[in-house]
Amino acid sequence: MKKVLIIGGGLAGLTAAIHLSKSGIPVTLVEKNGYPKHKVCGEYISNEILPYFEWLGIDIDSLHPAGINTLQFTSVRGRMIGCKLPLGGFGISRYTLDDYLHQKAKGAGCKIITATVENVVFKDDIFQIVLDNGNEMTADIVIGAYGKRSSFDIKLQRKFIGQKSPWLAVKSHYKGNFPDDVVGLYNFEGGYCGISKVENGNLNVCYLADYDTFKKHKNILEYEKKVLYKNPSLKHIFENAAPVFEKPLSISQISFESKNCVENHILMTGDSAGLIHPMCGNGMAMAIHSAKMASEGILKFCHDPKYSRSDLESEYTAEWRKNFSKRLKTGKALAKVLQNRYLSGMLMQLAFWFPVVLPFIIRKTHGKVLTIKNPCP
Repeated sequence: MKKVLIIGGGLAGLTAAIHLSKSGIPVTLVEKNGYPKHKVCGEYISNEILPYFEWLGIDIDSLHPAGINTLQFTSVRGRMIGCKLPLGGFGISRYTLDDYLHQKAKGAGCKIITATVENVVFKDDIFQIVLDNGNEMTADIVIGAYGKRSSFDIKLQRKFIGQKSPWLAVKSHYKGNFPDDVVGLYNFEGGYCGISKVENGNLNVCYLADYDTFKKHKNILEYEKKVLYKNPSLKHIFENAAPVFEKPLSISQISFESKNCVENHILMTGDSAGLIHPMCGNGMAMAIHSAKMASEGILKFCHDPKYSRSDLESEYTAEWRKNFSKRLKTGKALAKVLQNRYLSGMLMQLAFWFPVVLPFIIRKTHGKVLTIKNPCP
C-alpha cells in the first residue's frame, strides 16, 4: 500500500488528508502549528465546494456559518454597486473550520505530527523526509500544502521565492453592524479590503496593501486612518466596529507570481501552487478544489498499475491549468485595473451602465459546482 505525506495542515492539506484517509490510503500530515489558530484569510467560501464536502462527510451547517448571497463593491471614493452571487457562499473563520477539519482528518485515520519539514529528497521513486525534530520518514507520494510562502520553497529553489513582493496582508475580527448575507469588497488607494461575517457574527476584515505605501505610516492603525478611511464606506465600518483581536494579524511578501503545481515530484495544492488576488474572493474554494484534484489523481496512481507517476503529474498539471489558470490571470488583470484610479473609475461606470458586468467578472473568478468522481475500488 502506497503511503502519502502531506506538508501543511491548512484547508488543502486537511481536505486531502480526509479524502485519502476515507479512501483507505495511509496518510501522515505534518503541520508546524497547533489547532485552533487564526490565519490571515478572507474567510468567504463559494458554495461550489458543498457537494464535495458533503461527500467527505463534512457538515458545514453544524458550524453555523454565515450564509452569503450578495456582493457589494465600492470604489475608492465610496461609490457602491452590488449584485447577487451566482452560487452564493458562506462565511466561516479559519479558526473554526481548520480545527473541525483537523478533527475529521484524525477521525478518518490520518496521523498528524506537529513539526516542520526541513528537507525532502526524491530518490529511487521514494521520498525521504527530514523533520526539524530529527525524525526521518519515507513516503511514496508527497503533497505540498504549506501555504503562500515557506522556507521550504527556498530548498526547492522555486523561482518566485527570490522575487520581492510589494504586498502586505492584514486581518482582524470586529464586532459591528454589517449585513449577514453580504461580502463587501472595498477599493482604497494602494489596495483593497474584504469584509463579511463569520459563524459567530463577528466581522472578518482582511485587506491587501501595497507595502511601499504602508511603510510610510507608523503602524497599522495610522495606516488605516490615513489611507483606508479615505473610502467613506470603510471609514464608517471601522468607526462603528470594536476589535475582537488584541492586535491585527499580518503577513508580508505575498507573491502572485506564477508557480509550478508540481515541484521535484511534489504535488502542490492551494496557495503553494498558485495564489489568486483576494479581490476575487475565492482562494479558499480553490484550495479545497485543488486538494480534490490531487486526491483523485493519487487514488488512481495507487490502484492502477498502468498509471505512472509521470501520468499523475502531467494530468494533475493539466487539471490545474484547466480549472485555475484563467481565474488567476483574471485576478491579476482585475487587480491592476483596481490599482489604477482612472481604470477603476471606468470599470465602476461600466458596471453601472451594464449590470451584467459584475456577475460576469464573478463567474470568471469562481468555479462550477464540484462533481464527485467515483472512488477507485
